[in-house]
Amino acid sequence: MDWAGIAYAMGTSGQGGNGSATNQFAAFVPLILMVGIFYFLLIRPQQKKQKDHRTMLSNLQKGDVIVTQGGLQGKITGITESVVTLEIAEKVRVKVQRGYIAALVSKGEVTE
Repeated sequence: MDWAGIAYAMGTSGQGGNGSATNQFAAFVPLILMVGIFYFLLIRPQQKKQKDHRTMLSNLQKGDVIVTQGGLQGKITGITESVVTLEIAEKVRVKVQRGYIAALVSKGEVTE
């Protein structure tokens, strides 16, 4: 049996102290970088988009033209805390939950 090779592979007990802590930290550096990249490329832009959408919903007024998530486009004729009444054609009105409004098309102009 080659005892010298086994002893060399095991090393001495004093070598594992400070060097191993540095090696363990170095192993986590790529993980920390990946979390940072995911935050700046995925999480932060999504939070900004949600904030902009909440701001748009809170600033809706009568006369604004909006598009719902279902694709309906209409002019706001009535608005409450949670429900928006849209006029999608002359004398045709529908009620839509405020959260289902996708975008503000214009302030008071109907586009055909």
